[in-house]
Amino acid sequence: MAYDGLIVGLGNPGRGYARTRHNFGFLLADWLVRAWNTQPGSFCEPRRAKNAEVWDVTEEYGARRWLLVKPQTFMNLSGQAVGELSRKNGISPDRVLVLHDELDLSFGTIRLKFSGGLAGHNGLKSVAAHLGTQDFVRLRLGIGRPDDGTPMADYVLRGFTPEEWSRMDGLLEMAGEAVLDFCREGRDAAMARLHSR
Repeated sequence: MAYDGLIVGLGNPGRGYARTRHNFGFLLADWLVRAWNTQPGSFCEPRRAKNAEVWDVTEEYGARRWLLVKPQTFMNLSGQAVGELSRKNGISPDRVLVLHDELDLSFGTIRLKFSGGLAGHNGLKSVAAHLGTQDFVRLRLGIGRPDDGTPMADYVLRGFTPEEWSRMDGLLEMAGEAVLDFCREGRDAAMARLHSR
């Protein structure tokens, strides 16, 4: 059975990066693994892959099938695994959903977007380069911008504040539901539901 699409959580590998802002995509991917493994009729099985953690996701007893991936090549090279998996499995770029941190949205704001600019995000740049297009779907997870003059490169590699972390469960649930809506109902329906909240 062919795959319905590819879901990509962006982040950096290693325990030192686990709770940093740049790893918002990894955090959401982990939430999705737990969610799919607890839903009746859904299965999320780890799969062997080069330079990535990959899960084979089956929903509703086989009605839909997805690949979930966390590239393990560091942010700037994330697109290598994405390009390889999409080509190998015949997944077109418009069926790729990338989960990523977003400086241009305030912390806690979550938005779905198709195509458009890359906002200087090195992970998105790598994905676009390896897919050969910017026409893929993004779930933008707002982290805001520093208000104390911290350089952006340092800011995204810092951990969430205790106040931010206290909101994380709710934010991951909201973002995760948007991904599940995307998988079950498609991009437009997921976007309408998320943006009406």
